[in-house]
Amino acid sequence: MTESGSGTGRLDDPAAIGRRVLRLRTERGLTQRQLAEPAYTPAYVSTLESGKVRPSEAALRHLADRLGVTPEELATGRPARLAAELRLRLTDARRALATGDPEDAAALFRALCAEAVEHALPGEQAAALLGLGECLLESGDLDEAHECFASVERLLADEPLPRRVPAIRGRANAHRLTGELRYACHLLETALDQLNASGLHDPDALLLLYSASIAPYMDMGAPERAAHAAELALALAPRVDDPALLAGMHRGVARTLIARGRIAEADASLARAQELYRQLHIRTELAHCHWMRGYVHAQNGDLERAESELRTAHDMLTAKRAALFAAQVEVELADVLRRRGRAGEAEALLRPLLADEAAGPAGPAGPAGLEGPAGAPALRAGRGAVHVGAAHRLLGLIAEECGDTKAAEEHYRAGLPLLERAGAAGDVAGLCCLLGDLLRRTGRTEAALDAYRTGLAHRTTPGTTTLGPAPAPPPM
Repeated sequence: MTESGSGTGRLDDPAAIGRRVLRLRTERGLTQRQLAEPAYTPAYVSTLESGKVRPSEAALRHLADRLGVTPEELATGRPARLAAELRLRLTDARRALATGDPEDAAALFRALCAEAVEHALPGEQAAALLGLGECLLESGDLDEAHECFASVERLLADEPLPRRVPAIRGRANAHRLTGELRYACHLLETALDQLNASGLHDPDALLLLYSASIAPYMDMGAPERAAHAAELALALAPRVDDPALLAGMHRGVARTLIARGRIAEADASLARAQELYRQLHIRTELAHCHWMRGYVHAQNGDLERAESELRTAHDMLTAKRAALFAAQVEVELADVLRRRGRAGEAEALLRPLLADEAAGPAGPAGPAGLEGPAGAPALRAGRGAVHVGAAHRLLGLIAEECGDTKAAEEHYRAGLPLLERAGAAGDVAGLCCLLGDLLRRTGRTEAALDAYRTGLAHRTTPGTTTLGPAPAPPPM
């Protein structure tokens, strides 16, 4: 991504200002004397137009008044009110992302970014790149999303850290979705430590970081650290007015409540998030709430309501063309369908998701059932790695239920390295247990013991990560 303008049209570029003065004077039919008098001489205007002198602020004001433009426009080449108009159009683009197709919103953000670059407006360029990164996360273009967020951080390198926090959160989300859970935690924890150590007690920035850290902590099998982040986020909430930040906090807190078996409280937290997202018309996040409520119902054994919520989430994400998230919901839905005794539908839903995954075993074809969305991209190691592992686990269970232990073992073994690389400790332990049980039942005791040992190794320090101590809490 380009990070700055070309350099022409800046106040410290006398040649660009001189060319602009010459062009505007000629367009208005003025002589150098008419432009210069009474405060300056024709010779001064000639020297300025040749780019040999840098105009003072007073000279800029005089020349701009005679030429009928603002001093800023004369100094930078930016049309009057351009920055304000770009900010209004950025608001429109963000609304398009919230309510419509991420690809359509991405086109708006790209156009705004190009204009900001052309007119050397780094703040507006950063805002456009941040919006573009969010669009790319939704559509599943994770590498390009990562580069957008990294470009924002570089553009704002001289700004206070709270200004860079949304980009840091975006980059961490991109790493989490590619399966780099440890690095996602590292980015968020480093930013938290820097904020707290520097005394930059910005409640909005801190709430965003603590809320964002909950998901990778949970995926890594560190529920205690996730719960601590949720507690700190809840303590910060009274100081935050942004409803979108508060909704994200409630959604993150719900994950920790689910892990602790506090289902009713989790559902209430999700209901609060849902209401805020509904008021804000943020459809993707609203779909995520339906997705998580489906998970809550599944954990509570209410599979009928779980299926209903997951289908609602899937329909909303498919309509939004949020392809990666829609594919991940299909894995959750397949789990519910299998548990409801509809293994054929579950398998038909899962297999297209792994169609392009090179390591995926072929396995037996399942009966016809629910089809995935047309054009949905396959999941793979660098794109929803945790859900790829979950899909292999489910296909392994279905194969076992059909008596095909060979295919089941292939799926379990295909899922393990994906989950291990992602650092999803709890999922690795569970899958090792399934593999160990299968190996034991088929008479391979030593291999089963190896599988159990691997699983136990991921459970030796529950609730921790490999990143050292948790970030220090902020002074409340």
